[in-house]
Formats: sequence, structure tokens, C-alpha cells
Amino acid sequence: MALFCPARPPAANEFGFCLELATSAWFKHSMMGEDLREAVVLLAAVGLVAWVAHRARLSIVLGFVVVGIILGPYGLGRWDDAFPWLAAITIDKTNGLHLAAELGVAFLLFMIGLELSLERLWRMRALVFGLGGAQVLVTGAAIAAIAAWAGAAPAVAVLIGGALALSSTAIVIQLLTEQGRLGTLTGRTAFAILLFQDLAVVPLLFMVGVLGANADAGLAELARGVAFAIGKATLVIALIIALGRLIARPILRAVAETHSREAFLAAVLLAIIGTAMATEAAGLSLALGAFLAGLLLAETEYRPQIAVDLEPFKGLLLGVFFVSVGIGLDTAQVLANAPAVLGAAVGLVLLKAAVIYLLARLAREPRGTAVDVALLLSQGGEFAFIIIAAATGLGLVAAPVAAFIGLVAGLTMLATPALAWAGRRLAARLEQAAPLAETVPDAMEVPGGHVIIAGYGRVGRAVGELLDTQRVPHLAIDRRTGRVARLRREGAAVFYGDAAQPEMLARLGADRAAALVITMDNAEQALEVTRNAHRSWPGLPIHARVRDTAHARALLEAGATHVVLETLEAGLQMGEALLVEVGVPDDTARALIAEQREATRAGLAVRR
Repeated sequence: MALFCPARPPAANEFGFCLELATSAWFKHSMMGEDLREAVVLLAAVGLVAWVAHRARLSIVLGFVVVGIILGPYGLGRWDDAFPWLAAITIDKTNGLHLAAELGVAFLLFMIGLELSLERLWRMRALVFGLGGAQVLVTGAAIAAIAAWAGAAPAVAVLIGGALALSSTAIVIQLLTEQGRLGTLTGRTAFAILLFQDLAVVPLLFMVGVLGANADAGLAELARGVAFAIGKATLVIALIIALGRLIARPILRAVAETHSREAFLAAVLLAIIGTAMATEAAGLSLALGAFLAGLLLAETEYRPQIAVDLEPFKGLLLGVFFVSVGIGLDTAQVLANAPAVLGAAVGLVLLKAAVIYLLARLAREPRGTAVDVALLLSQGGEFAFIIIAAATGLGLVAAPVAAFIGLVAGLTMLATPALAWAGRRLAARLEQAAPLAETVPDAMEVPGGHVIIAGYGRVGRAVGELLDTQRVPHLAIDRRTGRVARLRREGAAVFYGDAAQPEMLARLGADRAAALVITMDNAEQALEVTRNAHRSWPGLPIHARVRDTAHARALLEAGATHVVLETLEAGLQMGEALLVEVGVPDDTARALIAEQREATRAGLAVRR
């Protein structure tokens, strides 16, 4: 060891001292630097958490928070002085981490805007605006009253109440998805409340900006400031929406025609970041701009493809955000102020659970469902950190108060799996099992039992029109932008995207679909779609249009359930008409054609 390591301080651990020297020398003499070192550690941690959570079937969101606690300055970072080599694997709150976390929140708000639709809100209006709105208002008012009693200014108390009234959309939706409960009455009710909470984030962030700009103003000046800010925000938002509607679809169409995923993704990212920068330049929040970008792109036929392409970015950046949440949780402060922190955390859970339970019962939800939803949504949420951090940055909330709120929200988030388990057990005791309801509509608002048509040209549209006559719901996906734009103007439910991507078919509800119909011209694309769809959903019936027997055999081997030979069918129909023309009776002609068709299918089945 002495051959490679210079003299060390007497009190230093030899291995640790050498490791510290090696790592510091590497980062000093390379072009990486401290920020990039932390980025490497962060990416490794996020990847490791994702792998462990997948293998152990644990909540990945909570895993991110825990790894942030471990690798942060209040975890292993506490022992940097005693063990200097730990500095190589710990993370501090750097500007790069803060920017990545802020982008993660922006992407989350963008995806929320992308998922929203007037149809969805109208369909769930009673739960979203009734139960969800009442939950935010009542819970926020109760927490605000407690904060005001504790000495907070009235406006700041309202802000704290609104922030803590929100639950964790990321954790709850993930838990419901993993447990297969999004389609239950509990899942639908929780989803509706979370949807309104997501909508409430935008005005809360706007409120932070208004209060920050008028922090020292009197009541009259505050009222004038609020009125001016609302007018300014309305003008900016209207301008962004107007310009976005004019240029978003033509630009995306032009880029999509290149069939380059890189160019398409670059255009979408430009739209998100550009809109966010525009709102920030106008004095509004970056997150609000991302939300507006989502709303704009949600109106286009490119929504499903955008959601699929951005999902990895959103997941990664949200992972960074939750790691940053863990980094900010001071476990020593929790232990030092254990009675106050734990008492506030328990109080928050009990208060939110009680309010949600009473409101759910008033909305005529079954007792079991009301208990299940109440405990499932009783935690603080990720947006509490964002709202309080923004308020702290503007001097509205003192740093110790913000730290206390962060500790309380973080602890309740960590307790979510246990709370969800308790809710299920209590619900089962009350009503044996929560009654099932219809599946919550996903991003594309599709019911179960629908048909997905891949390729919406001449054949695909004929299939769609036939389904319309029997009122069978169906969605179509096509890569030709001009065709998609024309058919959407005519009212067809057709979207731009690549059907060969399993993620795209998943967005269209392939797991609940009655069948997948493949009518595209390109034989290789049809084969890829069939193979990927069958691999992802082995039980999904796949009906495919094929050109010849070789193509038919390939698709059948790839997992197609039924194939229709285009040239064969044309020849059979022509042959039937010819037989009738030369005097063969209709019944005999039809029987001969049916026999020939079945013989061809049998031959294909033998070779499958």
C-alpha cells in the first residue's frame, strides 16, 4: 500500500485515505468535475433503485426517497470528515440536481396536461369537481386554520394548507397500478380526487408568485397586485394557447412526415421547454408553462406518440426529483424533534383521512371504499415540496418552517404503502371486498372491449365503418400524417403513431381490447406489429390483412389469430360472380367458394 499511497494523517483509515486520494485526483485531472461526479452517482443510484424495486416488487418512488436519504448530506454525508472516501459516493444539493429536479416536476405537469381532456373531466365531473374539489377546499381550510393558530400570516397559512392538502399522485397511482386496482371503485374515486389535486397545483403555484411579488403590500395594494397578476397571467396564457394552436399541429405534422423519432422528440421537447421559458419570462412559473404545453399538444392527434416517447424522460427526471426529496430530509432533525415531527405527521394523516372519509360518505361511496380511499390519500404529496420551496425562495415561508413541512410530508409519503395496506384490510372487513366498477379511462379515454386498427387506409377504414354500423368502439393508429389529419377533421378516432411500439398499443388500451386488426400495406411493419403485440399480450386476438401465403404463414407464426389473403379474397369473390354468371346456382357457387376458402385456411393452419 505504501508503494502507491503517500504519507497519510495518523488518524486516517488507510484504505479510505487512498480511495479519497484516487477519486479526488481522478476528478481533478479529468474534465468531469464535482457536478458530473454527483450526476454519475445519481444515475447509478436511480438505476439501482429501479432494478431493486422491480425485483423486490417495492415502490420505486419510495426507493428513490430512501436512496436520497442514504446518499445525501444527512445520510452518509454526515461522516465525510471521519471517512473522507465517502465523499466519492455522496450527493449534495447542487445546482445541477436542483435543475434536474425542477425539470422532473415540469415533465410531470406536462404529462398531467397531456392526459387531461374535456371529455374525461365531463365524464367524471361529479367525482372530480364535487368530491375532489371539496377535499382540497375542506382539507386546505382545516390545515390553514391550524397554521394560522400557530402564528403564520393568513395568506401564508392558506398556502401551507393548500400544499399539504395535496396527496402524492406518483405514489398512489403506482400502487393502484401494481395492485391492479385502478379499475375498482376505490381506484376510480382516488383517481378523481388526485385529478382535481393536479389541477389545483397550477393556481397554487400562481398564488405563490402573486404573494411573493406583493409580500410587503397592504390589503388594498395586495388586491391591486392580485388583479394585475391575474390579468397579466390571463393575457399570457391566452397568447400562448392562441399561438400554440396555430403553429403546434403544422410543425409536428411536418416533423412527423420525416418518420424520424429523433426529430419528432426534439420538436416536442422544444415545445415544452420553449413554453416553459415563455411563462417564466412573463413572471409565471416554469411548471405552468409545461402544463400549458401539455394542454396544447393534448388537442392534437400526436398525443399518444408524445406520451410514449416522453415516458422514459419523465420517469428518470421524477426519479431525480424524489432523490432530491430524500436528500433534503434531515433524519437527525427528525430524531431531535421526534415528538413534534411525528405528531404533526400523524395529525396530518388523521386529518386528511377523516375529511376524505366523511366527504366520500357524503358522496354516497360505500364505507369500505371511503375508508380505503381515505387512508390511501392521507399522505402529503410531491407538490408540497415544490410549492413550499417556491414560497421559501420568495421569502414567504421561513426556512425552518419549510424544513419542518418537508419532514412531515416526507414521512407520510414513506408511510403510504403501510397506510394503503391498512386501508385494504379495513375495507375488506367492512364490506368483504370493494365492489368493482368500470375501468378508469386511460389517456386515450377508451373503454374495454374496443378494437384497435393498425393502419387506417382503404381497408382499415372499411373495417371501421363496419364496426360503426354495430356500434363497436374502435380506435385507429396510422403513420401518415396527412391521412390522420384529414380523417380527424371528419370525426374519426384515429391517432398518429407507430403501432410496432408496444407502448403505443398499451396507450390505446391493448390489454383490454377485444381485438387488434392489422391492415397496413408494408409486410415487414405488419410482421413487427404482430410479433410485438403477441409477445406483450398473448391473449389478444390479432386479425391481419396479408398479400400472399408466405406473408400469411409468417404472421401466423408470429402470433396472428386470423389472416385474410387480400389477393385470394379478390379472386374468390370474382370467381363466385363468374360462376353465377355462367349459370351455376347461387347456393352452389357460394358453397364452392366457401370450400375453397376453408381449404386455403386449413393449408395455412397445417404450416403454422
